[in-house]
Amino acid sequence: MPPSDQATENSRLQSLEGKTAVVTGGAGAIGSAIAVELARAGAQVAVMDLLPEAAEALASRIGHGAVAVGVDLAVESSTRAAAEKVLQHFGSVDILVNNAGILSNHKMADTSIEEWRRVNLVNVEAAFLLAQIFLPGMRSKRWGRVINISSYAAKSGGLTAGTAYSVSKSAMIGLTFSIARETAGQGVTSNAIAPAYVMSPMVSEQLNDEQRAAQLAQIPVGRFCEPQEVAHTVSFLASPLAGFITGEVIDMNGGLHFD
Repeated sequence: MPPSDQATENSRLQSLEGKTAVVTGGAGAIGSAIAVELARAGAQVAVMDLLPEAAEALASRIGHGAVAVGVDLAVESSTRAAAEKVLQHFGSVDILVNNAGILSNHKMADTSIEEWRRVNLVNVEAAFLLAQIFLPGMRSKRWGRVINISSYAAKSGGLTAGTAYSVSKSAMIGLTFSIARETAGQGVTSNAIAPAYVMSPMVSEQLNDEQRAAQLAQIPVGRFCEPQEVAHTVSFLASPLAGFITGEVIDMNGGLHFD
């Protein structure tokens, strides 16, 4: 094949033209980078977020058929209504990115049952519910991608976060594996990304200067992860060229952890 033809074929295999994607927490630092990157690859994106105005602003900036969907993922009825709105608009969903999450830095003794439940509702239960709703459409088309944003905290026993958050992100990995096992023969892949120290409000606003300096000192590569780096990995896992990868957890931690 001539180089020009090969380049065209490679571009086609990386394209998400004709695909629809849902990104939860889509108006946040990581979510917005993911939504922009998927749209750049050709997908039509539904930006799901607790802040509808921020989601609207991002969808307007993205264009390319992007829509904003307000949702409170801690409330089952709100999650179901948001999913139904997406299905009414697009008909089906090809790519689900479960990115939304809330942080808890409290360790075991200081974690209330109310905090435990809310963290797990948003970080795990909503992801399960959205996958349950959108997977039938993926299966019927024999093409789909579920990409769950986990965390280094899941692999470190909460070194970088509290108990509820760390357990919820571990559960995201279990959910990823379960979906991958159930759908591997149906054209659907399910993978997770486990970032550490992404430059987002969790790092820039919820940690003071001393805490940020202490975290930075632990990272072998000497810097924080950028949201666009997570977005690039999501786009790769969503692409047709990643169809042979399922049940995988991609670490993005700057050398903190190897496996």
